[in-house]
Amino acid sequence: MPLSENEQRMLEQMERALYAEDPKFATALEGSGLRTYTRRRVYQAVAGFLVGIALLMAGMVAQQVWLSVVGFLVMLGCAVLAVTGWRKAPKPGEQPAADATGPQARRQGRQKRSVMDRIDERWQRRRDEQQGGQ
Repeated sequence: MPLSENEQRMLEQMERALYAEDPKFATALEGSGLRTYTRRRVYQAVAGFLVGIALLMAGMVAQQVWLSVVGFLVMLGCAVLAVTGWRKAPKPGEQPAADATGPQARRQGRQKRSVMDRIDERWQRRRDEQQGGQ
């Protein structure tokens, strides 16, 4: 379920505040998340693929067709998981986009970021004015 615009705005403001207050901690947290999850999923799929190969070979050696079929299906399922996980993984340094699938979505994301940057600037100015007035 995607976040509403207001929730996304609040989340981005909280992230910016975290970066402003403790950049070292924020960069430590940056590595976790979707990229780590998808990488772990790909590694698990590769391990499952190897288990599928072992089942396939064991079925051939034991002359059990059902075991070979199960091994093949495990291999097939794990291959699909690995490929889909690899495609969904954001590249290092790239912000994961929730619904960005094509060039239009990327352009809209850039427009939203520029609007969000302006909102953030206003937020910072108000914050600075309030701190300066106290």
